Amino acid sequence: MPKVKTHKGAKKRFKITAKGKVLHAKAGRRHLLTGKPSKRMRRLRKKGQICGEQAKMITSLISG
Repeated sequence: MPKVKTHKGAKKRFKITAKGKVLHAKAGRRHLLTGKPSKRMRRLRKKGQICGEQAKMITSLISG
């Protein structure tokens, strides 16, 4: 049997914490930033958390 490879796209987009939670960067910080309020930009700076079935799928892709 060959080795199961890590999904490199998922590895770049998501981070798994020590307790196994899956974090992702929030959308809306790439362009057209001058029209967005500072309050919104502060909120978008923080990482978002993924839970449920999607988190299981992502962990399986990253763990390889």
